[in-house]
Amino acid sequence: MSCGEPHETDCSEVLDHLYEFLDHEMPDSDCTKFEVHFEECSPCLEKYGLEQAVKKLVKRCCGHDDVPADLRAKVMGRIDLIRSGQAVPDHDVTVAGAELPGVATE
Repeated sequence: MSCGEPHETDCSEVLDHLYEFLDHEMPDSDCTKFEVHFEECSPCLEKYGLEQAVKKLVKRCCGHDDVPADLRAKVMGRIDLIRSGQAVPDHDVTVAGAELPGVATE
């Protein structure tokens, strides 16, 4: 997605790292670049607002459930693989009787 306007930080970069911004998982200098981008790009600002609202809704509805430690470790491992650019297995995994598409076993 791109608004078609030139920006110092490209729309695709902002959208590719939107959750890192939302989760405060990026350096302050990058956060500042994103904030500047949102000030000048209404489509990205709209997408940011939508994703922020979804995140708040999920937290409100699901934030009280405990996640099993092994499931959390597997999901975080998959996220790390994706972020590092490594190949991620496509097969499904069964954890405690529930199938989780695309979560790799060890």
